[in-house]
Order: sequence, then C-alpha cells, then structure tokens
Amino acid sequence: MASAARKVIVTCAITGSIHIPSQTPYLPITPDQIAESAVGAAEAGAAILHLHARNPETGQPTPDPEVFLQFLPRIKERTDAVINITTGGAQTMTVDERLAGPQRMKPEMCSLNMGSMNFGLFPMANRIKEFKYDWEPSYLEMSRGHIFRNTFADIERLLQTMGEHGTRFEFECYDVGHLYNLAHFLDRGLVKPPIFVQTIFGILGGIGTDPEDLLHMKRTADRLLGNDYVWSILGAGRHQFNLITMGAIMGGNCRTGMEDNIYLGKGELATSNAEMVAKTVRILRELSLEPATPDEAREMLQLKGAANVGF
Repeated sequence: MASAARKVIVTCAITGSIHIPSQTPYLPITPDQIAESAVGAAEAGAAILHLHARNPETGQPTPDPEVFLQFLPRIKERTDAVINITTGGAQTMTVDERLAGPQRMKPEMCSLNMGSMNFGLFPMANRIKEFKYDWEPSYLEMSRGHIFRNTFADIERLLQTMGEHGTRFEFECYDVGHLYNLAHFLDRGLVKPPIFVQTIFGILGGIGTDPEDLLHMKRTADRLLGNDYVWSILGAGRHQFNLITMGAIMGGNCRTGMEDNIYLGKGELATSNAEMVAKTVRILRELSLEPATPDEAREMLQLKGAANVGF
C-alpha cells in the first residue's frame, strides 16, 4: 500500500522590509491590501502567514501596533492560518519598536533573527529608474553603512518577553554562525524544541545561494541541533523557487511570498502572494508532497493555538 505524502509547512511572507513600493505595484501596503493578500495566500495553501506592517500612506515599514490591529483580526476572522509577526521589523527600528507589535498581539509565532549582520539592500537602488516615495533611496542606501543589530542580549530579551506569552519562534538564520548562536540558546535552555529553523539564502551579508550553501547549512543544523528542529528554506529573489524545491526534496519545509521575492518567473512580476503560494504548492505536488494544513503545522511546531492570541 502506498504511504501517505509527506506534509510540508508552507510559510508565506506577505510584505516586509526588504522590497519597496517602487519595485512593484503589487506589493501589499495598506491594511486592506495586507489582509486580502494574506487571506488569499492562506486559501492557496499557506499554513503560516509571516506579517509586517507598513505605513498606509507611504508604504514605509512601521512597528506601530495600531497598524497591525487594522489587519490582524480581519485575517484571523477569515482564515485559520497561523499568524506569525516579525520581531525583525526593519534595520531602522530599535528593539523596543520591533517588540511593540508582537508584545501587544501575543501571536502564536514570531520571527527572531539569530545574529547581528550586514544586511545589504543598497544594490537594489541601481535597478530602480524612478522612486515613488522620498524615503526609499535613503532607506536602501542606509544599509551600506548600517549593522542590523541582533545581539545576544537582544535575542535573550526577545526570547524571554515573547516566551512569557507562549509564543514560539521562526528562527531566522542567515549564515552558519547564526546556527551556532541558536545551538547556544538551546544548550542554555532558553530555546525549547521543536525549533523552527528558517535558513535564509541570498541576502547580501549572509550566506549565498549555491546548492552547496544549502547543503552546508543543513549539515551544520543536523550536527548542532539533531532531532530538535524543523527545517525550512527561504531563498531570496530569483533563487526562491529553485532553493525551496531543493530543500523540499531534502526533507525541508519552505517559505515563499513577496517579502522575499517579487517575481513569479523570469521577468514576470507576481501579482499576488496567492500566486506565489499556488506555484509553491504545484512544485510540492509534482514532488509527491502535500502542503500541511494550519492545524498540522500547529501540531508539528507545538503552537498554543489561535484562541490564545491577543487580537
């Protein structure tokens, strides 16, 4: 008798701090757009929705809890997907600002960056012919001389603050050293299994996008974390679909969406997050894999459930 298809957790990052409105007219910006895009992604097969907030007037990333409150309850009302709020925010935000929304919302999951790093967005400026908003060029250029701060003290604070609410984490690891940082917190008992490890490839300042880079991160995570982790793959930009395909074949889960990549294919802008999730699901099914439901993801990651959030 044929065995059941392996279930793969699909995370969709709806809108974030990497891309800017001048790059695509389809980037969700307003609360209405974010809510509709998130619901569409969930209906297409995403079990987890990773969410940032943006200033509705300018599209600039914002940590304002009042903006989060304009779309999170609407998403929760219309879908059973796991809601995952960023604690990374944007490089321009303080840790206090990055904590403001998650601490008030008490979500099932939050992202957590596992180390300080150079986070180079400035090369994007050379590919944009005309900027839509005044803040965009300086926002990209800022990353040339700015360190994205995630110290050990910052990580401890985020773990303790959000852990008190029963929130679990999407641990974002942009390089091998971040896996060692995560193992350090596991050894100290500040992180509890199962650990959801999002290995991230293709951000300037982090590990690259060669298949060997993915293999190296997987081997290192296996050695450091053993059976205590659930692995997921994030490929930035044009590397999104090839790396999540490779990772899925190797037993991983995957993250897609317009925070990480704005193209559905070469030269073809994605018009929605639902399109990107649908393509991801098609890839999985061609590999005889199936997207996990939100409740299956909750069970795999031991989440507290949607009834226990603060919104």
